Amino acid sequence: MLERYHSILKKERFAVHWLARSIDAGVGDLEGASADELREANARGVATLRRMLGRPAGAEEAVAGASLLDVKLELARRVLAECAFCERRCGADRASGEKGYCGVGAESRYCSDFLHMGEEPELVPSHTIFFSGCTFRCAYCQNWDIAMHPSAGYPAEPAMLSAVLLEGIGQGSRNANFVGGNPDPNLHTILETILLAGRGARFLPMVWNSNMYASRETMEILEGVVDIYLGDIRYGNDACAEELSDVTDYFAVVSRNFTLAFETAEVMVRHLVLPGHLECCSRPVMEWVADNMPDVYFNLMFQYRPEYQAGLHPGIDRRLSAEERRLALAMAGEYGLQYQ
Repeated sequence: MLERYHSILKKERFAVHWLARSIDAGVGDLEGASADELREANARGVATLRRMLGRPAGAEEAVAGASLLDVKLELARRVLAECAFCERRCGADRASGEKGYCGVGAESRYCSDFLHMGEEPELVPSHTIFFSGCTFRCAYCQNWDIAMHPSAGYPAEPAMLSAVLLEGIGQGSRNANFVGGNPDPNLHTILETILLAGRGARFLPMVWNSNMYASRETMEILEGVVDIYLGDIRYGNDACAEELSDVTDYFAVVSRNFTLAFETAEVMVRHLVLPGHLECCSRPVMEWVADNMPDVYFNLMFQYRPEYQAGLHPGIDRRLSAEERRLALAMAGEYGLQYQ
């Protein structure tokens, strides 16, 4: 489990973003290229990268000109003009100052970065950057002071963030962990940060800590950048997702993205058990995971507490009972999940 990730930590393989840096863009003028030309260049580069994944770390160095990673950054910048980083596809012209549902503009903001010791054991110490704003409106959000306030914090300047990531390596960080809020609206900032980190980060795995409601275009850009998807799958049906997180077509989008992630990177699944939602959410989630991502890392989470506006929703205005925890564990065993 997480074999490639551990091989990067041992410096036996490069992080995938460094492989992307070693692949020529195949496009002379990125800014002058059409969107179709950029998408085609991304597809060609990703096909090359896939053939490189099994190789041990060798002589790969950043190309002299534009690389596949530069193509991905240019694609992300183009999305800003008609935002479709997530499947809300609000179309906001963030490049011209508009803000979409998430409330994030062209300039990303972050509230904190530090070596996180509270993540999954395999990840810690994890250099975690908490971005402001979110594509969901979870009634029980435990990070509501960050997620619901996109103007909170400080400007996320890529040059500064890349410097602190490199500093974190010297302090013992095992990965760069992009979260929030949610990282999706900040894809352009994150890609520029990774580019600027350069050679010093070639053995630093990238973790995408997400609600997994990204658009297909975002998922295509992320392939060849992300080593581990640390993804949430909360709901087993769309009705609960719409009521509690104000999101539509939840299960189709999230299951599609987990499928894509599982095909292209390593995946760690988080499922937060909600009080009163074992049969409507936990069971279908576990069944789908067992059927579609065999032997995946599955974190069954019991730390729910009624935060933010949970008191307005009868049923989730309490903590889990001991019986609900027992039933959830039994359910995970029933589906053969290797839960943590």
